[in-house]
Amino acid sequence: MVIIGIITLILFFTFLAFYLTDPRRMINGFLFNLLFCSFLIFCLYLGFSSDIMIFRLFALIPLSAFILFISTFGLFTLGIGLFLNGRILMKKESRRFSNSLTLISGIFLLLLFIFRMVNPERFLPFYFEPLYAGAYLIVVYFFLHLTNFLTAYFLYQFNKPKYNQDFIIVLGSGLINDKVPPLLASRINKAINFYGKQAAATFPPIILFSGGQGPDKNLPEAEAMQKYAVEKGIPSEHTLTETRSVNTLQNMLYSKQIMDSIKGGKYNSIFTTNNFHLFRASLYAKIAGLKSQGIGSKTAFYYWPNAMIREYIAIIVMQRKRHTVVVGTILGVSILLSLLLVLFY
Repeated sequence: MVIIGIITLILFFTFLAFYLTDPRRMINGFLFNLLFCSFLIFCLYLGFSSDIMIFRLFALIPLSAFILFISTFGLFTLGIGLFLNGRILMKKESRRFSNSLTLISGIFLLLLFIFRMVNPERFLPFYFEPLYAGAYLIVVYFFLHLTNFLTAYFLYQFNKPKYNQDFIIVLGSGLINDKVPPLLASRINKAINFYGKQAAATFPPIILFSGGQGPDKNLPEAEAMQKYAVEKGIPSEHTLTETRSVNTLQNMLYSKQIMDSIKGGKYNSIFTTNNFHLFRASLYAKIAGLKSQGIGSKTAFYYWPNAMIREYIAIIVMQRKRHTVVVGTILGVSILLSLLLVLFY
């Protein structure tokens, strides 16, 4: 028990060091998950080695919940939940492909549930077993990567910037009929809220609105955002616009150029976006060379699962080289083992 406790403490301080140094890292999720598993093992050992019943119950409840979650029943329940959420989302929003990700994911998980129940491995020739094992290993790999992403995402939500910011970058998300829609308005309102609190505590920051002009729009998104904020009471002299960007990385890059030109690289800045987009935006800020941390506006609960799936797909695309190497290696080894079984048996 002492050894497990020491390992848990080491993992705790390691995680703390990484998170406090930079909360914008996927490894923070991995380290926290290791810490959680180590702490769970410690609690289980402590509970079941004790003669006190309440300690045993304290150990048994989280263990049962964990086993239920990773079991076939948990997979089925999650699939049903995603399927129902997908239907609700498509009723409330437009029937675009981007709004059907939870529906597709729910169907996929239900098919995976049926697949596991049928267990087609028993019908396959023995030399296909490495291929089946490889496919299963790839699913496990992405499941672990997903848990690391979700943990890193949730941890980043606790980021609380100080009221000493020179700039607040507001990331664009698209206009509707040249007007600020509710999703974008929530980002601007988050910036306005922070502006008011900092102005009362120290000094007013500059709000930098970032968003270019689409081919079907009559004005740049940043200008529409600026107009919205001024109508909400923000002095126009405390606002700036960046009108060239068409994606999040460009939001960060072009905003950095403006801030550098004003302050010469010595400034504090944050950015605002929706909470589901917060962690990925922080990664782009890091790529752009910005030290900026983010604060997120709330998103309707029914919209959140679909948005998170979209964010995770985008994270995979960002790290596609690494995933290609891992998946390619697993497939290559699986195919090689299957060929060896065919040739020598």
